[in-house]
Amino acid sequence: MRCLVVMPTYNERDNLAALLPKILADPRFHVLVVDDSSPDGTADLVTEIAEAYPGRVFLLSRPRKLGLGTAYIAGFRWALARDYDLVCEMDADFSHDPETLPRLVEAAQDADLVLGSRYVPGGGTVNWSPLRRFISKGGSTYARLILGVRYRDLTGGFKCFRRRVLESLDLDAIQSTGYAFQIELTYRAHRAGFRIAEVPILFEERRAGQSKMSVDIVLEALVRVWQLRLEGALPPLSAWGPFLIGRFSRSR
Repeated sequence: MRCLVVMPTYNERDNLAALLPKILADPRFHVLVVDDSSPDGTADLVTEIAEAYPGRVFLLSRPRKLGLGTAYIAGFRWALARDYDLVCEMDADFSHDPETLPRLVEAAQDADLVLGSRYVPGGGTVNWSPLRRFISKGGSTYARLILGVRYRDLTGGFKCFRRRVLESLDLDAIQSTGYAFQIELTYRAHRAGFRIAEVPILFEERRAGQSKMSVDIVLEALVRVWQLRLEGALPPLSAWGPFLIGRFSRSR
């Protein structure tokens, strides 16, 4: 299967110099870097690396910083126009281990969407503060309760899609960014009836550069989850009964 890894970037030159060769060591993978005019020369570096890996590394340059969600949507459209069978999402800062990519692809043999999950057995986080761990895990739990889904890690950005999932989604309707973008993609795939699996991953704090996390991203996720619920696609609150009763009973 032809597999494309889509990586949005903004000032990730230092990380990409080491990350891209590790991904490309596996001949199955091509990489599309979606760069929002990084002032650190990220695009120039990608162009240099593309010359060393002809036909396997591509650059999609955008005129300014337009956000994570729109970068992924642009990458998805690029992939669909070029007949890739699998499309992976991956951060460009080494927080997602490139050695885990083959496991996501293997799991996609039996699933339509594979989530790299920090919160299933075998998964976890490395070098995170207790506050960040609380925000991330709490965000996933919050979204699971509101949306009524069972997936443990809804806010993660390490995923592998079969082509048919992206073809079926209304990409124009997805306006979220950050955590909310990841939640919305998985939820819409779930509502469309696709098979979704979770593969354990270790998520490590970025090696270089600055985190893109902000209060606005967290607030957007809190609001967007309710907007998705109020679209009318969610089962009634009574469907949560067995789940809530089970949680309450275990806490006694």
